[in-house]
Amino acid sequence: MASTGALLLLLLFVLACGGNGGAAAAVFSGCSFESQEEAEAFEAALLQQACFNVTAFGGGGGGGGGEGGCEEVTATRGRGRSSSSGRKAMRVDVVVAQDGSGRWRTVSEAVARAPSHSRRRYVIYVKRGVYEENVEVRKKKTNIVIVGEGMGETPEHGRRLDHLPERHAVALRVDSDRSAFFRIAVEGHQDTLYAHSLRQFYRDCRVSGTVDFIFGNGIAVIQRTTISTLPPAAGQNAGSVTAQGRRDPNQNTGFALHACVVEAKYPTYLGRPWKPFSRVVVMESYLGAGVQPRGWLEWDGDGGELATLFYGEYRNYGPGANIGGRVRWPGYHVIMDAAVAARFTVRRFIDGLAWLPSTGVTFTADLNRK
Repeated sequence: MASTGALLLLLLFVLACGGNGGAAAAVFSGCSFESQEEAEAFEAALLQQACFNVTAFGGGGGGGGGEGGCEEVTATRGRGRSSSSGRKAMRVDVVVAQDGSGRWRTVSEAVARAPSHSRRRYVIYVKRGVYEENVEVRKKKTNIVIVGEGMGETPEHGRRLDHLPERHAVALRVDSDRSAFFRIAVEGHQDTLYAHSLRQFYRDCRVSGTVDFIFGNGIAVIQRTTISTLPPAAGQNAGSVTAQGRRDPNQNTGFALHACVVEAKYPTYLGRPWKPFSRVVVMESYLGAGVQPRGWLEWDGDGGELATLFYGEYRNYGPGANIGGRVRWPGYHVIMDAAVAARFTVRRFIDGLAWLPSTGVTFTADLNRK
């Protein structure tokens, strides 16, 4: 599990927060809006993937980065429109632009210059462009918010560890507690999204890859996200979506895919057990035709983990959701009881009601159907 040639798209909205015990992840709900009306208007613009016009202004404003001043972002409803009606402004701490019109030309510079151990949200606004860099948000950089200009408009390309096999890549690694990601695309091949540890939430995103492209030992809910399988590499007959790495039955980790779309345009399995107590639940999701009838795949080895893992499916639908041909492992479960499935919701699995409302990210706390 490592990284080379991957693509991370910092899209409409990316959040990064401090490590274990750090402050909660945040979104525009705490970005110095002048009124509730302004905050709501900006949220609506984000949800419509609006065009953002950025205007610098001098003076104070408590940017918190030690560089003086903030920036003002005007959200205009509708991509590319410039009429003054419907405009609402938000304050950001710094603007990143490759053409030099912002304070920094790279996201890495902006993150490095952000205050450490911040107790308030520090907002980095990234203008359109392709950014060739590896962005690292360290543990001390708490309450960082990165806002892009729309899915596909602010791509972040990372290249690292080029001695590794081609297509074997980590595009995004997340180690931070209470991290939230909204409308981002994470694109790679093998090992795309490394949900390494702690509580994570993904909403309205797109994650693509071939083999084990959502992996790690975090405790993550992936909700209303498109999971896109890519053509397998030479010699691969089918891919696998997840490789969850729970090592001990006492760990509270695992992945919950809730109300997602597993496109499965190419043959794939829902997951395989990276570690002995691997735990993945897929519920209320659309499973495309490429999901193999067995559903799940063994890891290379003696198969001892097949009795200790926990893989479950609950009320999925679509051509790949037929459970008649699923594996007969002791650790595989067709979940019939809503009370069991509810343990893997935002409310129960990641204690989402305690921290997600403060982020402003849309979420569904419970099952869609009980």
